[in-house]
Amino acid sequence: MRLIIAEKPSLARSIAEALPGAAQKKDGYLSVGDTEVTWCLGHLLEQAPPDAYDPAFKPWRRDHLPIVPGQWKLVPRPKARGQLSVIRARLKQARQLVHAGDPDREGQLLVQEVIEHLGWKGPVQRLLINDLNRPAVARALGRIEDNARYYPLYRAAQTRARADWLYGINLTRAWTLIGRQAGHDGVLSVGRVQTPVLGLVVRRDEEIRHFTPYPFYVLWAHLRVGAGTLKAWWVPSESHRLDERGRLLDAAPAQTLAERLPGAEGQVSSVDSRRRRQPPPLPYSLSALQVDAARRHGLSAKAVLDICQRLYERHQLITYPRSDCRYLPREHLASLPGQLASACRDDTTLSGWLANADMGLRSRAFDDAKVGAHHALAPTGKPFVAERLSRQEADVYRLIARNVLAQFYPALETQEVKAEFRLLDERFQASGQTLLVPGWKPLFTTRDEPPPLPALVEGEACQALEAQVEQRETRPPEPFTDASLIKAMMNIARYVEDPEVRRTLRETDGLGTEATRAGIIETLLERGYLVRKAKALRATRLGVGLIHSLPEAVSRPERTALWEQRLEGIAEAQAEPEPFVAQLVEDLRTLVGSADSQRLSAALGAAQGESPEAGPASKRGRRTNSPRRSAGRKRRPSRKGSTT
Repeated sequence: MRLIIAEKPSLARSIAEALPGAAQKKDGYLSVGDTEVTWCLGHLLEQAPPDAYDPAFKPWRRDHLPIVPGQWKLVPRPKARGQLSVIRARLKQARQLVHAGDPDREGQLLVQEVIEHLGWKGPVQRLLINDLNRPAVARALGRIEDNARYYPLYRAAQTRARADWLYGINLTRAWTLIGRQAGHDGVLSVGRVQTPVLGLVVRRDEEIRHFTPYPFYVLWAHLRVGAGTLKAWWVPSESHRLDERGRLLDAAPAQTLAERLPGAEGQVSSVDSRRRRQPPPLPYSLSALQVDAARRHGLSAKAVLDICQRLYERHQLITYPRSDCRYLPREHLASLPGQLASACRDDTTLSGWLANADMGLRSRAFDDAKVGAHHALAPTGKPFVAERLSRQEADVYRLIARNVLAQFYPALETQEVKAEFRLLDERFQASGQTLLVPGWKPLFTTRDEPPPLPALVEGEACQALEAQVEQRETRPPEPFTDASLIKAMMNIARYVEDPEVRRTLRETDGLGTEATRAGIIETLLERGYLVRKAKALRATRLGVGLIHSLPEAVSRPERTALWEQRLEGIAEAQAEPEPFVAQLVEDLRTLVGSADSQRLSAALGAAQGESPEAGPASKRGRRTNSPRRSAGRKRRPSRKGSTT
């Protein structure tokens, strides 16, 4: 018997359906001829807690730190024991074994750790599937590889998991222990991902809190040209007092010029006219959807994730949602017209969009080279009936369907004009835009674009009709929301100054993964480090105090970039895990040694931030001896990776 172990039940079903013969459903697996297909439920195993290595580690003591296992252990997740038993029983009957985890680092780890934990000694083959479309799965089954080729990928993922455990367990215990000395009766969890995310919010809040507004002045003039009138803005020279963004800080020069302008004559000094062609926005990854759904419908990142899971599992309306990809396989071009016709037929909004789509178009979204472990979110083709869903589920589904339908609309084409004028030896600027081809734009609610300018000819005369000076005031940055914090995690390189580290972070997936970003935000809320105020996410005094008590490197994203560099070397068989782990242990000795109860006490006492919410917040602070929980480990068996 050949046994195939898939990463999740949905993948197992797709594999079974692509095999020749009818699948028979068994308890925890599917049988098709001489092949059985079973599955994991996300991670079936997790890193063992410290007391599994030595019962003395159960009480938290500083002289135990850093805790470094000599021989690493995995233990079954409580809710996964049943499925693990199924896999163990099927392995005993198997002659061949096929690893069918997702084709990425974490997918390689998730299935292989089960294979090794259950003691399989025979050869293992590797099935790589990144598209659940039946023909694509059938083709993948015809090109199964030797799993040994992917062993370095497994070692990199295993090293990441162990490193996150070392980092989270040891720093959480260290700061919790000094917290007790400082009078804080609760767990102070620290993690490689959650703590830099908290640091982003703390620093943004402090920018807002310490922001001092100041006035600046703008001058505009209505100008007459041969073809009509327009509004142009004065560009003050560097001889005036300007801020770093070129804004005028003294009103007098603008007032003086405004008094002289009415009736003044000048000319159009330059005209730059360009035709701009914008392809449709790409289909959604989970994070991109979370950003748009938060902005358009006010949904939290976790709410969007939960809705997508229901649309995928319960309603079977969308493809796998926890995807970090915004592209679709080219093969889908053949099936999507029929799937979209079926999906949209019973909804007025979607059928209207479908009626204007041109299924003969091919957008940049269909690119096999950019499809990784998963493709972008898309409708499955099952008819969408809004009345069978909640309003929020329907809203999110329409967003997903819209972005796929947009791929069958022409590009948006505009004529953009930028012009400069000279009057009284001063520069003025104006810009405008003319819509040439609406393309995909009618499907989207977009911001107002600048109105078109009248026809302009370089060198033609112009005359000022009136002018006015406006006093404005600088504004602080906006507080983070679910949408902007998810976007910051996706584009974390923007928050790093070192160019080399910034480049590395641009090449990675940012902080967290598609599957964990919403959970990271919720974890920070549950632990009382953040609170929601309307749509804003604000740091609490506890969150601010924790960040200020930690070494700066712990609360910034640079460590993720450095880890990724080392892990990539392991994944490509260019480096070994041991030096990386040894260096981490040395770093941990320094970090643990820097934990200072007096510094923490002072930081908590001086912290400015929001008060934690009543009720659940008091439970969040309770002391616990569960190091797995305090280190920020995920408790959902279906999620991959670490939220630490």
